[in-house]
Amino acid sequence: MTTPFIFDHEDRLGSLDQAVSLVKKVETIHAALRERFAFVQRIAAAVYDSGTDTLQTFLYTGEEDTPLTHYTAKLSEASSLHEIIEKGRPRVVNDLAIFAEGRHEHTQRVASRGYRSSYTMPMYHQGRLFGFLFFNAYETDCFGEEVLGQIDPFGHLIALTIINDLTTMHTLLASVKTARDMAHARDGETGSHLDRMSRFARVIAQSVADRYELTDEYIEKIFIFSPLHDIGKIAIPDRVLLKPGKLDPDEQALMRTHPIRGREMIDQMLAHFELGKMQGSDILRNIALFHHESIDGSGYPDGRTGDTIPIEARIVAVADIFDALTSRRPYKPAWSNDDAFALLRQLAGKKLDAYCVHALIDNRDTIETIQQQFQENTLG
Repeated sequence: MTTPFIFDHEDRLGSLDQAVSLVKKVETIHAALRERFAFVQRIAAAVYDSGTDTLQTFLYTGEEDTPLTHYTAKLSEASSLHEIIEKGRPRVVNDLAIFAEGRHEHTQRVASRGYRSSYTMPMYHQGRLFGFLFFNAYETDCFGEEVLGQIDPFGHLIALTIINDLTTMHTLLASVKTARDMAHARDGETGSHLDRMSRFARVIAQSVADRYELTDEYIEKIFIFSPLHDIGKIAIPDRVLLKPGKLDPDEQALMRTHPIRGREMIDQMLAHFELGKMQGSDILRNIALFHHESIDGSGYPDGRTGDTIPIEARIVAVADIFDALTSRRPYKPAWSNDDAFALLRQLAGKKLDAYCVHALIDNRDTIETIQQQFQENTLG
């Protein structure tokens, strides 16, 4: 008797439901797309930061190497992409030779790899620009109307996969920041501080990415999670957190528990949101737990040294200390950037990762632009 059940079919997109990395999910979609259109050799995504009007390269598939990684550009200065937003439609370029005289670095890099045509889709989330998807081919005249009608669903599936991954983290972040905001009145740490230091962290991460083999996706998660570095201070009593004078040894010991308390809070929240297996959750945990460790072993809570301190924590440490130094607090005036840089140089290789320190200092123009964009307001 023939069984009525057949299990021979393999769901080619089944891995999208599994706990695999975002890149693996996009690679799965890309592979399914290439079964129909083998000429789509590359798919890349860039995410948009409206706070600084910048596009950041985020991920790519289809190549072992890509012409664009760790790259940032102003959307307002990318006229061809800005036109996509103005017209509200995706864009086809069936012969990239028209950009042969393009001055932008991203245009030159893509052309140098021999790509001849492209299809660019904007990604939106709840009506807000989220970023762009780029489909590239080595042949010209690939993206006709009939082909695009079949590519579009794949593009939207990729966009939804990326948006789902990042908005999950943003939802967690928003919840934690709500709790963190409630504590701002207690410790004087402002929202502008978090805006600045998270972007300082991204600048540092992009600069040291090749040395420490950081992907653009990893860098974006450092940016997203860095504002949660001091979440554990919520658990520190006011008599210690708000003490105007020097802490006594017992109080110092209590203050030094905040990284551990922060890690515990994050574990609890990940469990409550059922996000324990969320990709990148270890980055969040490491930032909270290890951002007060020192290269020479004098930090806390574990007294780790050198490279045993996760790179995300070393990055956040430099970003956080620099902004703390250059911000006004009730107990001190704001330091000048020159004075803060001088101290960071003294700490480089001793307390702080030297490459991270120099990455911050070497990007002074970008750092000062961020400072101007996220100045303190009268309400703190």
